[in-house]
Amino acid sequence: MIDGKVGFTGGYNLANEYFHITEPYGYWKDTGVKITGDAVKSLTATFLEMWNAVRGDDENDTDYGQFFPDYEYHAREDGFVIPYADLPLDEEQVGEDIYMSVARYAKEYVWFVTPYLILTDEMIHTLGLAAKQGIDVRVITPGIPDKKLVYSITRSYYHSLVRNGVRIFEFTPGFCHAKMSITDDRIATCGTINLDYRSLYHHFENGCLFTGYDAVAKVREDFEDMMAQSREVTEDYRNPRTTRKLLMDFLRLFAPLL
Repeated sequence: MIDGKVGFTGGYNLANEYFHITEPYGYWKDTGVKITGDAVKSLTATFLEMWNAVRGDDENDTDYGQFFPDYEYHAREDGFVIPYADLPLDEEQVGEDIYMSVARYAKEYVWFVTPYLILTDEMIHTLGLAAKQGIDVRVITPGIPDKKLVYSITRSYYHSLVRNGVRIFEFTPGFCHAKMSITDDRIATCGTINLDYRSLYHHFENGCLFTGYDAVAKVREDFEDMMAQSREVTEDYRNPRTTRKLLMDFLRLFAPLL
């Protein structure tokens, strides 16, 4: 946040590869979203909640009001922005619930991009059910891994999705670290939440859902650009050889640990 007036969320971390100073994993693709207006208060409160969760002896940040400045702001578009957060200290899986909701309410298509794909059975069922209902369900993952074991486990989930009608794309220029979804040109999300166990169950994460803004169209354009640079691997995993399937099933035994 900047003075409680501007907020950001997305995949970026502070490391050389994120800004192409070095490129150990090919071209590093990432995305983020800038938020202004009253929605920044939600991001500010999220930061302070997480800060206080790990700094219980810090008493300077318990009065959130001091970080909510009053300033004149006029929205330029008529839409909704909903920042949200997820943390491992409660029993609410907010990130997973939002991803499943955008899939359940899709009427034409729902697309996801994630650097890591390690799914719960419920998430697999939700995406597969949407695809069986004729929804265009697509998932983009990296073409070059940053962690080879996690990459192998990511690929082990392809068959479970593909056999139910989900299409899988791998971003060939390098490592795609973006975490976004879009539904029917109406709703988009962007944030820090991967489609994996760590993000969905074990990490402090945040994101933003928005609708009614030009930014949704920009997310659609970004997805189309990523898919144009990706290789569709759907057919490669529709009927894997027995040995390959056994290996994928074995790797998935380690999924909850990653």
